[in-house]
This record gives sequence, C-alpha cells and structure tokens, in this order.
Amino acid sequence: MDENPGLSDQYRMASPWPLFVALGLPIAELGLLFGIIPLAVGGVILFGGSIAGMLGESGYVETPWRALGVIALLAVVLGGALVYVDPMTPAPLSLRGYATVGAGLFMLLAGIAGELFAREAGVPA
Repeated sequence: MDENPGLSDQYRMASPWPLFVALGLPIAELGLLFGIIPLAVGGVILFGGSIAGMLGESGYVETPWRALGVIALLAVVLGGALVYVDPMTPAPLSLRGYATVGAGLFMLLAGIAGELFAREAGVPA
C-alpha cells in the first residue's frame, strides 16, 4: 500500500521560495527601522532574488537571470523615484530610496553575471 497515492516522486512537493519572499521585505524594513543599511539592502536582494527564482521554477521565464535583471531595473527606478520625491514629503524617504537603488544595482550585476557565466547542466559550452 502506498503512503501517498496519486503523487509522483519526480515532482518536488514544496518550493523554498515563498519562505524567502516572506522574509525579504521584513528584513529590509528592520534594516531601515534601525538604520542598518546592509541589512536593508540584503532584504531587498533576498526579496527580488526569490521572486526571480520563483518565476524561473514555475516556468514563467526561460532563465531566472533575466527576470532578476528586470526586477533589478524596476528596483533602481523605484528607488530613484523615492530619492527624487524625498524633498517634497514630510517623512524622509531618501534612506529607503538609496537602499533600494543599491540593492537594484547589486541584483543587476548578479543578473548580468549569471546570464554570462552560469551554464545549465548538460548544455555544452
């Protein structure tokens, strides 16, 4: 008698990405709350990288590296908008904007490096 009827061993039962998506933004917000910029940047990178990984795993994109590049460009634009709008608002947004721009630049570099240097298993160079 089978313990899991109807399930195949070739499919993974659970994805690790939702946990990292759920942790990315709170980590970034804690870094901003306490003024720890590397923690804020790391949280945004964790969030963006997890979204790209989830898109790649589900088959929505051909490679997660390109998705990471697009997410990075969106983060740079959003962070730049926050830095630009900062003088017009009562709450300082520039710290959040600079952290988002920095994380976007790191993700963009990782996406470019991954696209150039990461090879799929079994694909000849």
